[in-house]
Amino acid sequence: MRVTVVIRYVALLVTLLGTWFMVQTYFEGSWRAISLRSWLGITSKPNSKQLRQHKCGNQDCSSTHFAFKIISGAANVVGPSICFDGVILMSSVKNNIGRGLNIVLVNGTNGQLLKADTFDMYSGDINKLDTFLRQIKDGTIVLTASYDDAATKMNDKVRALFTELGSSHVSKLGFRDNWVFVGAKGLKKKSPFEEHIKNNKDTNKYNGWPELLELEGCVPRKMN
Repeated sequence: MRVTVVIRYVALLVTLLGTWFMVQTYFEGSWRAISLRSWLGITSKPNSKQLRQHKCGNQDCSSTHFAFKIISGAANVVGPSICFDGVILMSSVKNNIGRGLNIVLVNGTNGQLLKADTFDMYSGDINKLDTFLRQIKDGTIVLTASYDDAATKMNDKVRALFTELGSSHVSKLGFRDNWVFVGAKGLKKKSPFEEHIKNNKDTNKYNGWPELLELEGCVPRKMN
């Protein structure tokens, strides 16, 4: 009788050792990844150093910056879009874009939308844009996207006003060029947020127009 009991214990021990061996061999990687907290369904607290969630579908920005994304128009078919701090401010869907320059003004401290307007640079009145730019107050962030034609009506006075906002490329902007730009009133140096592509029949992606431009990043808040 005692021999039978011993045999049973030995068989049980062999079974346990075999099971342990299989687990170690085939599930070692995943086994190590299981912690007591995850097994109990307890999740870790978020890292306080983590950045905010993605806004405008682009990179993360810290609490001292605003996320933005600008897409220029594609030829004269697809309109531009301007997103700022997670909100689409201008787009074809919102039905508030137009041929020429599409410009958004936001408060540089709190990110509040101040104004959005379009300016026909092919057959419109350039004085409308001139007045608009001169009325921008210090601390305002300016986001610009071109569509179709951005420069036929452009003159030296308007180019100078954009230069004051931090543009490096407006002086070279020509007929049907594509241009996206983020600047600010009171900026003491050139803006790092600007892209420009020339209308060139040898390199144009579309018939008569260059390819669209995309610009995204984190623009710093204006601290009072």
